[in-house]
Amino acid sequence: MYRFLLTPRWWGINAFVVLAIPFCVFMGSWQLGRFEDRVDSHQEYRDAPAPSERAAAPLAELLPVDKRTAGRAATASGVYGEQFLVPDRVVDDRRGDYVLTLLKTDDGRVLPVVRGWIPPGERAPEPPPGRVEVTGVLQPSEHMGTDGVAAGGLPAGELGMISAASLVNRVPDAVHDGWITLMKADGGMVPVPPKMVDGGGLDLKAFQNLGYTGEWFAFSAFVIFMWFRLFRRETEEARDRALGLTETAPQADATPTGATPAADPRTGTPPAETMPTEAAARSQGAPSA
Repeated sequence: MYRFLLTPRWWGINAFVVLAIPFCVFMGSWQLGRFEDRVDSHQEYRDAPAPSERAAAPLAELLPVDKRTAGRAATASGVYGEQFLVPDRVVDDRRGDYVLTLLKTDDGRVLPVVRGWIPPGERAPEPPPGRVEVTGVLQPSEHMGTDGVAAGGLPAGELGMISAASLVNRVPDAVHDGWITLMKADGGMVPVPPKMVDGGGLDLKAFQNLGYTGEWFAFSAFVIFMWFRLFRRETEEARDRALGLTETAPQADATPTGATPAADPRTGTPPAETMPTEAAARSQGAPSA
């Protein structure tokens, strides 16, 4: 009854199932692991002390910026240089501009420093002159997926994204891959609160990972369901054939309705049903009375 399992068709079906189920389980487990990592990162972020409660460390000790160092208080010293506005940024549910000033540090590279936030149209205060020492919260470079980032087309003196990539063609010096926001804004500006690190909280991406987890496990269950369904159908058909319950359709007449059957190719004699009978021939040839 189960001989159909040895057919090439079922060899292909079984090979697909054997490969598909482990793959779906692996992908589902990987997505679940990504979700759990985001949950753990979110918990670590919540349990971590506030930046103001952490001991500030020199900038060089916290670079490069990663999940471990992002959000830490960093200190740097140098001289302020060129200044930019970062437009359309929200602080306390109000839209305005970040005031970003480049600090040329002792190692020769420049560090983007967000000194504060101002309402739109307000003039940005000038940076303090001379050598300064600043303390702020270390943040990773922004990217196109960061909230508030502008794609481009901004006037001179404005910056759409805070990153080394957006500044490399605007300043002659090398730029640190990261930036800080001052804990205490100067010049009467509003301090800019630090942002949660990407992937460090239960954001939309975390729940996407959870949704993908369910999808992959659902795919594996669907593969198993379809295999059993095909197996059951083949088994029932094999049992019906064994019991003689499967009817064979009668062979259709090869001659179309109304067509004249062909003559015998060997003798040229038409079929018997098309030959006139002797009586019919006599009646056709007899003169009418």
